[in-house]
Amino acid sequence: MRTKLLKKKNALKARRVRRVRAKIFGTSEVPRVAIFKSNRAIYAQAINDVEAVTLASVDGRKLGLKANKDDATAVAATFAEALKSKGIEKVVFDRRDNKYHGVVAAFADGLRDNGIVL
Repeated sequence: MRTKLLKKKNALKARRVRRVRAKIFGTSEVPRVAIFKSNRAIYAQAINDVEAVTLASVDGRKLGLKANKDDATAVAATFAEALKSKGIEKVVFDRRDNKYHGVVAAFADGLRDNGIVL
């Protein structure tokens, strides 16, 4: 019974990711910033979908930060510096299957506060 429930939950999650992902596309000039949030950490990467390469990334665990709003802002500041060092000023935001509130919204606001246009 538990396996059936997990399969359904995973299928619904995949559907949400596809729905969000179908609307956005990253290029070398305007990459896609994909965020992944677990209960413990935040990860983000800037992706060029044309060439299928990662341009910049950040790992909240390596910075010693957790998955809360204050730390999401700090991770976003570090990520914004990495983007600026690559000459990237504008991005499209991929929230994946997360709702745009809480930690995800704090991360996006942190990028905006550090000069990245979403």
